[in-house]
Amino acid sequence: MMKIAIYSRKSKFTGKGESIDNQIEMCKEYANKHFNNIEEFIIYEDEGFSGGNIDRPQFKLMMKDAKSKKFNVLVCYRLDRISRNIADFSSLIEELQKNDISFVSIREQFDTSTPMGRAMMYIASVFAQLERETIAERIRDNMLQLAKTGRWLGGITPTGFDSEEMIFIDSSGKEKKLFKLSPIKEEIKIVKLIYKKFLELDSLTQLETFCIQNNIKTKNGINYSRFALRNILTNPVYATADEDTYNYFIDNGYEVYSDESKFNGTKGIMAYNKTIQRKNTSNKLRDPSEWIIAVGKHPGIIKGKEWVKVQNMIERNRSKSFRKVKNSESLLSGILRCGNCGSFMRPKLGRVNKDGIQVFYYICELKEKSKREKCNMKNVKGNDLDQLVIDEIKKLSYEGSSLSKKIEKDRINIISTKNTLNAEIRDIKTKIENNQKAIANLVNTLADGQESNASKYIIEQINELDEENSRLKEKLLELEEKAESNNLKEDNIEIINDVIAKFADMIDNANVIQKRNLIRSVVDKITWNGENIDIVMFGADSRKK
Repeated sequence: MMKIAIYSRKSKFTGKGESIDNQIEMCKEYANKHFNNIEEFIIYEDEGFSGGNIDRPQFKLMMKDAKSKKFNVLVCYRLDRISRNIADFSSLIEELQKNDISFVSIREQFDTSTPMGRAMMYIASVFAQLERETIAERIRDNMLQLAKTGRWLGGITPTGFDSEEMIFIDSSGKEKKLFKLSPIKEEIKIVKLIYKKFLELDSLTQLETFCIQNNIKTKNGINYSRFALRNILTNPVYATADEDTYNYFIDNGYEVYSDESKFNGTKGIMAYNKTIQRKNTSNKLRDPSEWIIAVGKHPGIIKGKEWVKVQNMIERNRSKSFRKVKNSESLLSGILRCGNCGSFMRPKLGRVNKDGIQVFYYICELKEKSKREKCNMKNVKGNDLDQLVIDEIKKLSYEGSSLSKKIEKDRINIISTKNTLNAEIRDIKTKIENNQKAIANLVNTLADGQESNASKYIIEQINELDEENSRLKEKLLELEEKAESNNLKEDNIEIINDVIAKFADMIDNANVIQKRNLIRSVVDKITWNGENIDIVMFGADSRKK
């Protein structure tokens, strides 16, 4: 029996194209005509997702099912429903071939079971990506035109500004609206202070400390990090469009779209096409050569000469490649937190003791950054704390410990859940099979030539059974996903139990990196309150020492 997967996609960014339902129906019609012994159709639908990448929930589920060989053929209405990207498409074809799954695109009539079909498929994908790149070029051309206006294109406004709507009359006499950046007085004061203090301190680290000590926070109410401060200091939006900034952008290879005459010292600067924006991922800065620099409609905040000086200082500091000395022996960095403020506690080198051992301490990060003003948590000797944690984990490997009891209890619950789910799955599969047999019998009864009145009721029964099977299949899929999740829990329990059981033997012979990994495999977090530590284990209650 053959299982057919159908994939459909519809972008929310256009009202054109076939709907999800139409795509599915056309794929079903095609499959019924070209394939025999179809057992079931498995439908994957992504609505509101672009074909520019494969970051789509149903697509990911489909590829996961393909690796499990849950279907024999993948059918789509049109090639670009799968992907517009050659690399993504090639990976998909390779994965399908690895699992002996054929691929059919009904619009282009491609079938990867034939050499010609595979060749034509790749040719079509080239054209799909060419179309995508052409669209990208049109977007950039449109952005260049928008740069003429110096408008704000939307999104999260930078610190110091809000978005303000403007109404204007275009060349054809029609009323139009655009948005510009409007200064927020209190936030602008903070931006000016940040620039002023950086010019004084010449250090992002010292600037961060200054902001923490003086309770200067972001507009979201959190402490400024060096990264956030650097973003403000390097953002062209604060610079005044004058001769200094014009020369800086020209000399550093930026694409300056506004005429030099516009850089007259009255307005600020807009930088378009700065970031690569992708769904569910943080934005990344493009290379400056791809930025589009234009004169905005908002006032400049920082004089060009000062802004350029700040850029040169940041670049000079970066070229020094300065890095804080990190303690290579500490084991708890990244899991040890301050019980007072919740910040991470970082290792700091101390003296070398009489035995030649490098002593180090864990110190609260906020305490260090604020010079004790925001937190005054006692430091803790790292050498002793690391060994204490190791000894505590060793104790948990002993039979009868709280962790071993918890693991055994979890294992019993998992096995009980597993048996229950398997019984439900068997029951539903039996019901589906019985319904299919009943449908087949009713179809045979119709074929024997019953009276029209009886036929009507038989057809109703068939429809009812078919609808019930659809509901049962949905329930079956849900139960199978729960069973798979439960199996993963069972595997994790075995892994944790195995690591704990062997921890005592492994830890003493491990190097520093291996010790860190071993600790992180069983410890969720550790908190220091100035007197005691609270070790929170995966799958066990806290232990205080």
